[in-house]
Formats: sequence, C-alpha cells, structure tokens
Amino acid sequence: MSAVKISDLKIFVSMFLLLIFFSCSDKIADKNSNSKSEAITFIGFSEIGGELGYYKVIKVTKDSIHLETGKTSEKTHRQWHSAINPETWKNLTSSFKIKNLDSIKSSSSIQPIDGIDESFQIKTSKKSHVYVNSQNDIHYNQFARFKQELLKIIPQEYQ
Repeated sequence: MSAVKISDLKIFVSMFLLLIFFSCSDKIADKNSNSKSEAITFIGFSEIGGELGYYKVIKVTKDSIHLETGKTSEKTHRQWHSAINPETWKNLTSSFKIKNLDSIKSSSSIQPIDGIDESFQIKTSKKSHVYVNSQNDIHYNQFARFKQELLKIIPQEYQ
C-alpha cells in the first residue's frame, strides 16, 4: 500500500471515531437532561361565577402571590400581593404529584346555572395543565391540600 492510502485511511478512521464519540455524548447528555425532575413554575387558582358576578383569582409563582377578588354587580375590586419565601413555595407545590397531573379530568361549567366555576392552572418546566371543576376526580385531594395551604398565607379579609 502507498503512504497516501494509509494516511487517508487513518484520517477516515479518526473522523469515524470522532463522529461516534460525539453522537454518543449527545445521547448521554439527553438522558441526563430527561432525568432532571419536572418542577412546578406557576399555579393559578380561580373561582368565578354566581348571580353577583363573584370572582377570586390567585396567581402564585416561586417568589410571589397575587390575589384579586370582587363582585361585578357591586363594582367592587380588591387586590393583595406579597412576596413568599422558598419554604412557603415548597409547601404549596408539595401538594401536587406531577405524575398525576395528566390524568386529572375536568367537568363541565356550572356558570350557566348561576354556579361558581373553580379553575386551576399548573405550569411545570415541561407542560401546562388547566382544570375546571375537577372536584369529582380521584386526584382532587391535591387541589384541596393546595387550597388549605393558601388559607395559611392569604389574610383573613381576602378569604
């Protein structure tokens, strides 16, 4: 064999090995990124409806909580917001099991019969979930625990 063919073969083998190396490292990096746990980034809770046009909207993020409440018939509107610490955020989010979020079912709206619809919006690092009137779902206890934790934070006059 000539020296040219041997050097071409060495370059080809080297390139092939580098290609295999980089493709394997990408797969390992993908596996590591998938193994990171999915985390909740936002929780929204609202109660809207009734004859008087009642509403309560609560938005919770990692560092703050914001509440708006009122009645449209009386043209009342009140707001409250506060910073929250990491321990409070942990207590609020610990109510939810992320693996169960996809299986929770909503029910139909009860506003047309002067009822109050209860809605939850949960955003994770990978997905967003919205539930309306899910009180009949087997996993509703997660929402009930969350609401109990909210009562510990929100001032009495806004509850």
